[in-house]
Amino acid sequence: MKGLLKNLGLILILIGAVILVACSFTGNVNNNSILGVSILLMVIGMVGYIVINKRIAD
Repeated sequence: MKGLLKNLGLILILIGAVILVACSFTGNVNNNSILGVSILLMVIGMVGYIVINKRIAD
C-alpha cells in the first residue's frame, strides 16, 4: 500500500500529461476547462508527491 501511496503524485502527473497529449492530438486545445483540469492534476500531483514522500520518509 505504501508503494501505491508513494507513487500517487506521479500517477496524477502522468494522468494530467496524458490529457494534455490527447487534447493536442485531437486539436481540442481551445477548451480551457479540459486544459485547466489537466494542469490542476499536474500541480496537485507535484505537491502531493513532495508532501507524501516527506511524510513517509519521516
